Amino acid sequence: MDKNQLGVQYMQEGKWEEAAKIFNEVIEENPSDPIAYINFGNVLSAVGDDEKALKFYEKAIELDENTAAAYYSAGNIYFSNDQFEQANKMFEMAMKKGLQTSDNYFMLGLTLVQLDQGKFALPYLQRSVELNEEDVEARFQYGLCLAQLELIDEAIVQLEKCVELDQQHADAYYNLGVSYAFKEDAPKAIAMFDKALEIQPDHLLAGHAKKLIESAK
Repeated sequence: MDKNQLGVQYMQEGKWEEAAKIFNEVIEENPSDPIAYINFGNVLSAVGDDEKALKFYEKAIELDENTAAAYYSAGNIYFSNDQFEQANKMFEMAMKKGLQTSDNYFMLGLTLVQLDQGKFALPYLQRSVELNEEDVEARFQYGLCLAQLELIDEAIVQLEKCVELDQQHADAYYNLGVSYAFKEDAPKAIAMFDKALEIQPDHLLAGHAKKLIESAK
C-alpha cells in the first residue's frame, strides 16, 4: 500500500492526525504530486478548516489543471458555505475535466437548484440518478425538481421510487402528498401526509397540508 492509500485509510477510520502526517510526508517527498494536496485538503475540510483546505485544492490545480477531484472537493466547500456560484463553477470544471460521476452530477444539479435554475438542474439530477439508481437523496432531489417545474406525473414516479428505497423518508411522502393534491386526488394526498406524520409526527408542513385538504372538503 502506498502512502496516499494509507492516508486515505486513516481518513476512513477518522484518524485525522495520522492521515495529515502521512500526506505531509508525501508532499515533502514529492512536492509535485497533486493527489497528496487534494488528500491533505480533504483532511483539513473534514476537521473544519475550509479556508486552508481550499489553498491545498488550489495548489493541486496549479500543479495539474486537469485534476478533476480538486475542483470537485473545492466545489463541496463552496457549497457548504452557501457560495453557490463558485460551487457551480467548480463542479462544472470537474465535469469538463472528466469527472462524470453520480456525485458530481448531483452536486452540480443541487447547486443550480439553489441558484433558482431548476430547468438547468434537471438534466444533471437525471444523470445522477441514471448513474446510481440506489441513491435515495439524488432521486428525492430529482423528484422535487420535477415537481417544482410542474412535471407532476414524472415527479410522482421518482418520489415513489424514493420511498421504495427508503420507507422512512418523511419528506418524500410529504411531497408525494403535495403532488397528489396538485392533481386534486385528495384521498391519496391525505394518505401520503398521514404516512409522513407517522414517520415524523412533528412534520409541520404535512400536518398543515392535511388540515387544509380536510377543511376544504
